[in-house]
Amino acid sequence: MEMVDFRDMPYARPDFEALRAAYRDTAKKLKEAQSYAEARSAFFALQDAEERRATMAVLCSVRNTIDTTDPFYDGEMKWLRTQNASLIPLGKAYRQALAESPFRPEFEAEFGKQMFRLIDAGLKTSDERIIPDLIREGDLCQQYQKDSALAATEFRGEQCNFYGLLKHMESPDRQERKEAFHAWAALYEKISQQLDAEYDELVHLRDKMARTLGFSSYTDLAYLDRRRFDYTKDDDAAFRRQIKEIVTPAVAAIRERQRQILGLDRLCYYDEALLFPEGNADPEGSMEELVEKALAMYREMSPETGAFFEFMVKYHLFDLETRPGKRMGGYMTRFPGYKAPFIFSNFNGTSADVDVLTHEAGHAFQGYLAMRSIPVSMLSGSTSEINEIHSMTMEHFAYPWMEGFFGKNSEKYLTGHLIGALSVIPYMCVVDEFQHRMYEKPDMSARERRQVWRAIEREYMPWRDYDGEPFLEEGGFWMQKQHIFLYPFYYIDYALAQMCAFQYYGRMKMDRAAAWADYLRLCRAGGTKGYFELLEVGNLMNPFRDGAVAASLGHVIEEIRERY
Repeated sequence: MEMVDFRDMPYARPDFEALRAAYRDTAKKLKEAQSYAEARSAFFALQDAEERRATMAVLCSVRNTIDTTDPFYDGEMKWLRTQNASLIPLGKAYRQALAESPFRPEFEAEFGKQMFRLIDAGLKTSDERIIPDLIREGDLCQQYQKDSALAATEFRGEQCNFYGLLKHMESPDRQERKEAFHAWAALYEKISQQLDAEYDELVHLRDKMARTLGFSSYTDLAYLDRRRFDYTKDDDAAFRRQIKEIVTPAVAAIRERQRQILGLDRLCYYDEALLFPEGNADPEGSMEELVEKALAMYREMSPETGAFFEFMVKYHLFDLETRPGKRMGGYMTRFPGYKAPFIFSNFNGTSADVDVLTHEAGHAFQGYLAMRSIPVSMLSGSTSEINEIHSMTMEHFAYPWMEGFFGKNSEKYLTGHLIGALSVIPYMCVVDEFQHRMYEKPDMSARERRQVWRAIEREYMPWRDYDGEPFLEEGGFWMQKQHIFLYPFYYIDYALAQMCAFQYYGRMKMDRAAAWADYLRLCRAGGTKGYFELLEVGNLMNPFRDGAVAASLGHVIEEIRERY
């Protein structure tokens, strides 16, 4: 597909009838192939057709998240879910033919064994019996996105959504922070019955699908579906214990220091985001100016990042402004037919805006490189434990350019960024343990879910004080984490990745060129190998190893002590 500006990308419904025929035809060709060249040619012909379908599906999804109220793309998403589901049995038959091909050794010799690890796992996690449940799951996720995107309230004469309130929650004026916090909590409480009902159905649906496929619980299905081939839920629990032993005390000490610096008797939740009495470091400039600064940064960082970001700017591969009806959060996705990444965000005037231009750009940079060098689409990206290393490490590589974004407050930003990167790790563990508990007992009531959340929260984050806000004191905070609804079990990946990003950051201080070379090699490897193998490619320590957490972030804890 010839590259065009994102704003001009034409959307057309994929020809699913032709695609279904292509799946049948390719499965037949693989079974009848007389040579590896024939099998290989059939494989890549189908990949081309699949990339065209995926490009339209992603374009539709992006435009739906940009405006969740647009009836056309809302309807198209529902139609696509139904059509995609119709491919499940045909896709499974195709993958079965590929897995059983007598030329599998030749495929593995050329593209590596990881390709067939993914194919074999896909055969276990897909089945036409769960098609109706998958469609319903997608409908519920889309409804959750719409409900949270449309939630708004008036605050000090201004209509604010959740992101608008977060800006006020960083105000140096404590009364403003407190009022914004209570408005934020009230907004979630207002839609809590809808969100409870949606999540309750999601949990039961996912549990049902797992049991239909022969798994003892959804957790086992989710681990395989997320391609966690190298570690188990027990390894995950052991990693969380390391966090509780090492990171939780370190963050508790930071919170106590923060309380003293802010001159407070007690530190409440609405104080946590404010690190400096005079206010946090906010970026200088409009959205357009920040993008221009990012372009200058990436040009100076390396030839590869310069070419990448010039491409992003030239084709307007961003949607960064917060608007009514826009989905919450931020993400990076790809248009495979164009070999183009895309960045979605909700700028709110805080340092988080710059974090998007480094974090999501780290994802996009990796995708830009891999889509141009790895011929097998399924191998151009890896699992989230690796993908988040790309993004989090880029945040640290961008440090030398922060004066351009924050002026005289650049050191304040760097201190805040390090504190934020460390302090969020216990919260990641709360989300992860909560999800394990939810799918262990899918029949929990809404009240029980909240009680479980609050109990886990107190273990990992004993400093958390909701100032008597009833909805949050009883455990309602879990609702604001969209990963719990949309991407089950995708959150501990950030903590695992941050260990590796901190390793790279430590190396940057000693030998930036060597650290960059390791990072670039990891990005270019995409998902061609398994998780543990890719850690070796990137010259990284395995986060599950005993003592790995302390070794990865000890230098960060020490630097924060010196800075704050």
